[in-house]
Amino acid sequence: MGEDGEVPLPQPDRVTASPSPSERVRVRRKRERASYDRGVIDAILDEALIAHLGIVDETGQPFVIPTLHARRGDVVYCHGSTASRTLRALAAGAPACLTVSLLDGLVLARAAMHHSANYRSAMLIGQATIVEDPAEKRAALRAVVEHIVPGRWDDVRAPTENELKATSVLALPIDEASAKIRSGGPLDDEQDHALPAWAGVIPLANTARSPEPDPRLRAGIAPPLYATAYRRPGSP
Repeated sequence: MGEDGEVPLPQPDRVTASPSPSERVRVRRKRERASYDRGVIDAILDEALIAHLGIVDETGQPFVIPTLHARRGDVVYCHGSTASRTLRALAAGAPACLTVSLLDGLVLARAAMHHSANYRSAMLIGQATIVEDPAEKRAALRAVVEHIVPGRWDDVRAPTENELKATSVLALPIDEASAKIRSGGPLDDEQDHALPAWAGVIPLANTARSPEPDPRLRAGIAPPLYATAYRRPGSP
């Protein structure tokens, strides 16, 4: 247990070897874009800010919710309201599917049907478990905050007991995972290269603008460096 009473979580760089992909996560279309390398999968998880967590409940009804997440070692932590029926179903044992996506560019081809996008995505399938231990729960929530803005947790008020009771934290192991990546320019048919239409890539990047202070911010509080110089891992 750490000095602040929190349970130390596995560190992001302490991961197991890349397992052989299961049939549930094996990419079947555009297989050349698939990757099952844990380094590739972890990098996508670590750069992405928004994950989508989905289930199919016992009635066959699908549910997908956006959630903030954090990877620590071989586990991805997600959180949400204890009132969320998606999180309640997952805590009760429903299989989980978590996906993240990063959009890197718009691919403009000479033919309408060959337009595409450059992207990096990762998908995890498995059994999520609810985090019950209060110390581990606090540590997991700290990991989520630090995933969003490194250095932020120590500057703000920690969760109260009532806030912790109103929040569910789920742990999803990275046992079954795959990545799918598209990069490069348009893939036009050979005869279309003579067409008088511009073709290429419009690069996109998730960049931060100048911080905007809360209108009720007390005078004399300057934005911290992690706000003024904010950038995501892997971004240019």
